[in-house]
Amino acid sequence: MKHEAYDVIVIGGGHAGADAAHASARMGARTALVTMSESGIGVMSCNPAIGGLGKGHLVREIDALDGVMGRVADRAGIQFRLLNRRKGPAVQGPRAQADRELYRAAMLAEMKAQPLLDIVSGEVVDLDMDSGRVTGVILADGSRITTRAVVLTTGTFLRGVIHVGDERRSGGRMGDKASERLAARIDALGLPLGRLKTGTPPRIDGRTIDWDRLERQPGDDNPVLFSFLSGAPAARQVSCAITHTNGRTHEIIKENLHRSAMYGGRIDGVGPRYCPSIEDKVVRFADKESHQIFLEPEGLNTYLVYPNGISTSLPPSVQEDYVHSVVGLETARIEQPGYAIEYDYVDPRALDLTLRVRDCEGLFLAGQINGTTGYEEAAAQGVVAGLNAAQAARGGDPVTFSRADSYIGVMIDDLTTRGVVEPYRMFTSRAEFRLSLRADNADQRLTPVGLKAGCVGETRRTVFERKMEALGAARGLLESMNLTPKEVRGLGIEVAQDGSRRNGMDLLAFPQTTFDQLVGAASELGNVTPEIRAQVKNDAIYANYIERQKQDVAVLRREEETQIPLDFDFQALNGLSNELKMKLTATRPVNLAQAGRIDGMTPAAMTLILSRLRQVAQSKSA
Repeated sequence: MKHEAYDVIVIGGGHAGADAAHASARMGARTALVTMSESGIGVMSCNPAIGGLGKGHLVREIDALDGVMGRVADRAGIQFRLLNRRKGPAVQGPRAQADRELYRAAMLAEMKAQPLLDIVSGEVVDLDMDSGRVTGVILADGSRITTRAVVLTTGTFLRGVIHVGDERRSGGRMGDKASERLAARIDALGLPLGRLKTGTPPRIDGRTIDWDRLERQPGDDNPVLFSFLSGAPAARQVSCAITHTNGRTHEIIKENLHRSAMYGGRIDGVGPRYCPSIEDKVVRFADKESHQIFLEPEGLNTYLVYPNGISTSLPPSVQEDYVHSVVGLETARIEQPGYAIEYDYVDPRALDLTLRVRDCEGLFLAGQINGTTGYEEAAAQGVVAGLNAAQAARGGDPVTFSRADSYIGVMIDDLTTRGVVEPYRMFTSRAEFRLSLRADNADQRLTPVGLKAGCVGETRRTVFERKMEALGAARGLLESMNLTPKEVRGLGIEVAQDGSRRNGMDLLAFPQTTFDQLVGAASELGNVTPEIRAQVKNDAIYANYIERQKQDVAVLRREEETQIPLDFDFQALNGLSNELKMKLTATRPVNLAQAGRIDGMTPAAMTLILSRLRQVAQSKSA
């Protein structure tokens, strides 16, 4: 079978592959998305949800670059919640429960509607190479497709093995075969490989759940969507529910730990610490009497429910016993047992900041193959790899992201400099500049980057420019104010009567000040839309903190070469997590720069170490 030549070929139609292919085509590169089946594009193989803390920031950033995950999630969302709503905007995360079928259909429609993007059904089993450069791919039927760049997004398919109790079978996910021949090619390239695992809970028939006995969890009355182009939810909204494990549940699991694939010694891969299996929870948190289970409907036209919080690799009979021990699930019917999946990944330190394999020209990697976990992390990597594969194919400049401008930059830097020891998940605590890297201002930070790179379409460009004009006009009105304390008090705003004049942005920085109060000083502000009002308010609140944060980080960077004595006692540092104490004691970094590259290190922990080093130095010089 003969195929046309392409600028870029993306292998795999999961979340990384979809956004990679779309990004490449938006850049003007002729792109092929090669997948075993069209029906596999956009499949949510685990939790039917998008976003959350840290992850929601990534989705907003993908959207700001005109990527697809955010707007597809908005079309498929059946419940929207803004997590951490009571906290500041910097740590709030939009999240959506999604209808699996609506999501898959919307993603496939996006792929088919994108110019310069073709979908090719087939299995890639090998790469054509010429003098250390990728020149094409070979399909299982023996046909070849030539290309200038390849993005490999194999997810959990590289030598994937599914574990359910004692049963072990080859598979990339339930119902799909693993990728063995392509894994052999990765071996031949000499890339550093490791083994990771992830898991999924049993799926339950919602008609057999006693919903009346459970605490219901509705969505937000005023939904916060992902895409800056979206207006309101497109699908009917539903409620989830919450229940809990109990002493009997834990007893059943403890009695059967030897039958778990992981605790029975049948899995070598390391699992995600921040999304542990129910076996892990029972063992690691033995003092806890119960664990939450979120019962999440998988769609509007299915009875399947995803019990978030009880992923497992125990045998089906044990899964049935512990599920039936839970309030509301006493008669629940399991439609598909939970399982663990183990797979190969490439040490991401073999990649540069564009996600290109350093020793293989034209080959880019994105998604779980780089040691990450989660749809959002995968799609964000897909955008980076897709943009840069297109640039490499067409002779353009690399498109990179820094820790200072995006969570995407934080993730890529973490992966390529620190590597992973467990599946990587995004958290707001990973970002030094998190006060400025908010979900609400992702478009202000990254849409200009996308416009410069050439990956942002006309619709988004027009909407963005109008928004920036409106923001500029509102800020101009506010900054032109010059109010005395008496005039400010006349607006109903309490300030110190210290004689200092203040403008509108100064006043909005006070948490208790509302935009409506300032309309009394400038009637033109009454025409500002609610969206722009909220954005200006957020920018005003964080302005001083951001300036201070930049200064703190600058100081920290200057101090990076500070030496750490060999006998420095990390265990004595109050405020340092036990995990970091262990890693620091084992690694024994010689300076702050080395300490900063330890997996899981945070800016707050670095500041704590620096402070203690200064105390030690002062005591010695005294």
